[in-house]
Amino acid sequence: LTEKEVAAYREHRRELNEFTVAKLRGSAALYAASLRWDGDDRLEALAGVVRDFAGKFPEAEISRLMDERIARFRVTAIGAVAPELAGSSPEGETVSLKELRGRFVLVDFWASWCGPCRRENPNVVNAYKKYKKAKFKSAEGFEVYSVSLDSDVARWEAAIKKDKLEWKWHVSDLKRWNSEAAAVYGVNSIPMSFLIDENGVILAKNLRGFELHRQIDQHVASF
Repeated sequence: LTEKEVAAYREHRRELNEFTVAKLRGSAALYAASLRWDGDDRLEALAGVVRDFAGKFPEAEISRLMDERIARFRVTAIGAVAPELAGSSPEGETVSLKELRGRFVLVDFWASWCGPCRRENPNVVNAYKKYKKAKFKSAEGFEVYSVSLDSDVARWEAAIKKDKLEWKWHVSDLKRWNSEAAAVYGVNSIPMSFLIDENGVILAKNLRGFELHRQIDQHVASF
């Protein structure tokens, strides 16, 4: 069911992007559509539509907002270098993503209060156990870097313990949807994940269910 949900989500975004490019040039409805764009599908075509609109309405606030949205998409596009992240662990220690350079990393955005996240956590745990000792073709191992959109340390810690999220890379600024990390990565729904390689390059996004395993399998030399 999870795989069907993700597939339907992607198809919906693809169809919306196609409709935007084909039908909404010059229309104020462009902004409403942009709220649901997928930056991994036809990004350059969407950027061109925004440029056309901004050329006609340079003073419009929605022109600026759409320009900013396109810029955020570029930051986390497939093939881009993942932005640096650093935050506080539940114990108050600073944990940085750059410490994991050289390894395959799943940057996983979640929260203790997020039902879909909690249902996906067992799959992330299984992937961690499966790949943490695997030999990769060009990387030194596999890790999970979890970014929580929580606001309460106790609930965050309790969820980590209950869901057996055994890796040590947990961060949160306890600002929920005002999370600075979520803003940098353009995350507006969770769970959301980014698979990055040993050089920090984004290979895939929004991996749930067995698709996470399929993507990582492509880079494993042996178990």
